[in-house]
Amino acid sequence: MRPAPDAAALQVRAATAADLPAIAALHTGARAAYHRARFPDTHFDVVAERARRHDAWLRDLARGDTPALCAARHGTVVGAASYRHRADHHRPAVTLHQLHVDPHHWGTGVGRALHAACLRAWRAAGFSRAVLDVLWHNHRARAFYTRLGWRPDPDRRPAPDATHLTLWLDLATPPAAPAPGAPAPAAPDPAGR
Repeated sequence: MRPAPDAAALQVRAATAADLPAIAALHTGARAAYHRARFPDTHFDVVAERARRHDAWLRDLARGDTPALCAARHGTVVGAASYRHRADHHRPAVTLHQLHVDPHHWGTGVGRALHAACLRAWRAAGFSRAVLDVLWHNHRARAFYTRLGWRPDPDRRPAPDATHLTLWLDLATPPAAPAPGAPAPAAPDPAGR
């Protein structure tokens, strides 16, 4: 059963080496969940996959150019994100490298909280543009990013056999305030982001 959202209990902070096992586990579980939709008979949440995720996050946490965040609810790590600084057409840009939420916490605002923390950090650092690659068949993630203003990058059209879609977000223009009388912001994303 999915826990009820508890915004007060959710804390987004810098990830540390102590968070590594939990981040690797939730990342493996999230990958298994979204890959299962396309490959239902394949097992993705296996020891070898968890070891690969562990090693990848260990490298990210050790890199100076890859800040990592985690979201914890009641002391349990339930989401993680990392990003990298990059040059993009001579403009300050940042790449959202990872954003994953434990599938048991999908739809509870964890992904939105991580995304908001990334936006604050990126804007404070002066970035004008953010990019990310999302798996083409991960419709939940694509819908999540679309709702948050990400758009397909016109400079990076996918090849016909491409597995990823590149999205971008303009950070120089703050999000528009809702018009008077506009409906309230949407409820947390059912995709768990």
